[in-house]
Amino acid sequence: MNFTVWTLLIDVGLVSVLLMLGKLLRAKIRFIQKLFLPPSLIAGFGALLLGPEILGRITGGTWCLPLNPDTCATYSSLLIAFVFGCIPLTSTKMKGKQGSEGIGRMWVYSNAGMLLQWALGGALGLWVFSKLWDDVHPAFGIAMPAGFCGGHGTAAAMGTEFAKMSFEDMQSVSMTCATVGIVAAVVIGLAMIKWGTNHGKTSFIQKYNDLPDELRTGIIPKDKRDSIGEASFSAISLDSLTFNFATVCVIVLGGYGISKLIKYFWPALGVPVFICAFLVGLIVRKVSDKTGVSEYISPKMIGHMSGAFTDFLVAFGVASIKLAVVWKLLVPVLLLLAAGLLFTYLYVVLIGKRVAGDYWFEKAVFSWGWFTGTMSMSIALLRIVDPDMRTKCMDEYAYAYIYVAPVEIALIALAPLAFGSGLGWLYVALSTLGGVATLAVAGRKGWLKKKDKA
Repeated sequence: MNFTVWTLLIDVGLVSVLLMLGKLLRAKIRFIQKLFLPPSLIAGFGALLLGPEILGRITGGTWCLPLNPDTCATYSSLLIAFVFGCIPLTSTKMKGKQGSEGIGRMWVYSNAGMLLQWALGGALGLWVFSKLWDDVHPAFGIAMPAGFCGGHGTAAAMGTEFAKMSFEDMQSVSMTCATVGIVAAVVIGLAMIKWGTNHGKTSFIQKYNDLPDELRTGIIPKDKRDSIGEASFSAISLDSLTFNFATVCVIVLGGYGISKLIKYFWPALGVPVFICAFLVGLIVRKVSDKTGVSEYISPKMIGHMSGAFTDFLVAFGVASIKLAVVWKLLVPVLLLLAAGLLFTYLYVVLIGKRVAGDYWFEKAVFSWGWFTGTMSMSIALLRIVDPDMRTKCMDEYAYAYIYVAPVEIALIALAPLAFGSGLGWLYVALSTLGGVATLAVAGRKGWLKKKDKA
């Protein structure tokens, strides 16, 4: 079937219906509420179940949703560019040295864990899985950190880039890792919280069952609802939503143009569109701050746009999974997932006790959500153990991420280049060195010896 604008309408419309059904199920079904499954993930499962991969195979393609996995993967590649394009416009500026130790500890905790997770995945792919299975690509292992720490967005980016290097399976494997990561973030995260409440590790809650309904259903009561953005223009001239959306579109278009320009002059250097969009966003943010245009940009509104892009990204990402690929690589995929979850859990708990400092358990729960799922999952878990945000975990992470983000961008951008040119071993070595060096900073500061004062 040829792709037209009506194909786009049908695909987005069908996924929108599934998103609304997912929200309805989350609001009404107790079992789903207990798992804290986001509607975007439910929609993705629905698209996978009712699409050509499952229902289509059962009915011979006669009765199923007309969602092509390849097209869904293309949507994911575009949406991640929009998500990364939004980041510079929503990031918080660093102010003073207040809470510098807490920020430093959070930087060590997040940066070292992220680097070591990528190093582990790369090492397993290069020196274990590709040696044991002839049909496994050396870059196979980085599907785990791409899906866990990176999420569906990074998984989409990895899939797009490695498809250019004749490793088409990366899309399905990394999307599978991202999907399992979100489920693990919730299921294991809730198990951690139950264990913590039973063993006196939590600082602010004593009973797991004493949770507000809005956390379970995802529906905010009227008296707690907030505005999603500030209007800067009169609607009679240019609607504020139009202005903010147009700003993001210009950033993504600029990223696409730069990516193509680099590819034209240096064919061997393929810089992903989402990386270029992030860089263009930084430039736009800098120029806007200098010229005063930032006064008219609503970070809150763009943040909600980014959330909407992410919701559709997750749904389309799960729908793009090719089950035949996952089935073909089932054993190595399961082993990779098991190794990744075990390492991440041990790191979050064992290192968290030392590095995280005050309220280490709450920060460990938050970090578990980030290392395996998404930021929304980590915030949801944190709100369970710290409903009034008294740990300042989010503040510390927001400031620390200013320094984590460049490293994360470099890990994502360099992975296809390194493994595509046969330098995966160098990528693993540098990631390991970076993780160890980050922990060495904590050791020098004396943070590895200090106990929490929760």
